[in-house]
Amino acid sequence: MSRFQPLLFVIVGGAGDLTRRKLLPAIARIAEQEGRQNRFHVLAVGRNDLDDEAYRTWARESLMLAGLAPETVGAWCDTAVHYASNAHGWQAVADKIDEIEAANGLPGNRAFYLAIPPRVFPEIIEGLGRAELNESPGYTRLVVEKPFGQSLDSALNDIVHTYFEEHQVYRIDHYLGKETVQNLLVFRFANMLFESAWNRSLVKSVEITVGEHLGLETRAGYYDQAGAFRDMIQNHVTQVLTLVAMEPPVKLDADSIRDEKVKVLRSVLPISPDDVVYGQYAGGVIDDEAVPGYLDEPGVAEGSTTETAVSLRLHIDNWRWQGVPFYLRTGKRFPERLTRIVVRFREPPVCLFEVNGTCDVHSDAIIITLQPNEGFELLFDVKAPDDAMRLQTVPLDFRYAEAFGELPDAYATLIEDVVLGDQTLFVRSDEVEAAWTLYQPILDNPPMPEHYAAGTWGPPSSQKLPHATGDQWLEDREGP
Repeated sequence: MSRFQPLLFVIVGGAGDLTRRKLLPAIARIAEQEGRQNRFHVLAVGRNDLDDEAYRTWARESLMLAGLAPETVGAWCDTAVHYASNAHGWQAVADKIDEIEAANGLPGNRAFYLAIPPRVFPEIIEGLGRAELNESPGYTRLVVEKPFGQSLDSALNDIVHTYFEEHQVYRIDHYLGKETVQNLLVFRFANMLFESAWNRSLVKSVEITVGEHLGLETRAGYYDQAGAFRDMIQNHVTQVLTLVAMEPPVKLDADSIRDEKVKVLRSVLPISPDDVVYGQYAGGVIDDEAVPGYLDEPGVAEGSTTETAVSLRLHIDNWRWQGVPFYLRTGKRFPERLTRIVVRFREPPVCLFEVNGTCDVHSDAIIITLQPNEGFELLFDVKAPDDAMRLQTVPLDFRYAEAFGELPDAYATLIEDVVLGDQTLFVRSDEVEAAWTLYQPILDNPPMPEHYAAGTWGPPSSQKLPHATGDQWLEDREGP
């Protein structure tokens, strides 16, 4: 409790969908913890001309839909939730901040969360700086949602660092707030059984899949300009890659962990155009319901070549991973929503078990499911109970829900880290630039997307990536 200092949490885009679904419920749950109700004030900033009471009505409805107790919601909203319009400039917002802090005895600790479309980040950051809201009597922190720019030349670092120091900046990727993603560090570095096998001598390949079941929903305006590569590969998928491939940090603090993540990105060899496949979903059937193709979605430009799926193969040129292919894949309208890591191990050097002259040994694998049904599976061979020496792959598994019940919300975890000043789960500027440097050649010369039916795992030619090195995507493997 002594570390949780009173603050004003300013949400730019305070009446938006992200605020309604994720931010307000997460903040309210933090605020309702014992002793924090009067420590955590919220100022929502938007273009609409609302007063505090009108916004509080909207906030109460949003929090009730999120399942918070009515008495908690009402008490907190009535005293700690405020609204200001920036339609006429940021000085009015600055005046409102001063008014709230003076009335509630707040010491000037402020966090600004940009819950707005990425295209207006520079404008808002400049507005905050010109109104001198980048400084305060206490601390000032800036939270930026991904994607962090659109390219290496627009990675936001220049405009951010014009007004804010790096220690003030929290680049938020909500994947890093998931308990299962954080547990990758524990899984690897607290269990010698796995860490001793986590290298090129025993690992054959690594597969990372981030699949989305849904299509565009209401995001056509943003997505048709960004595409799957910028929306998912450059951030979510790459963050998981760095945690899977990083070396042990010298200690468990923010800079030590982020130093090792940057080293991974700087060790990736240039990606060949032959190692990248783009896809765009066509119409299909999901859950017995016909769904439109990407080009038929509302708001998508006629003839758009924006990719909705990306598969790529890369190699990390360091001592641990030399020669081990990493397969990264993401896409919309996949058969299911999931984030999954598959670490395949090498087969024994000599095959002792044959069936009809063919080796019957399969690659053992660790499957780490980050969402949904979070957990781990170890796939290994056993003898099937029959007369012949026939091997069968079986799983040994662990599920978080069975062991711990409901997991904490990722946004609540990250917002509390912002409040506490812990940057471990946030992306540093050099990590952003290293990722853009790696991927910019692909974005400069993108392949034409190949159509794939909604409800499938992406374009058929994505199969060539693992096949070229004797692998296959997990769903193509026989057995468990």
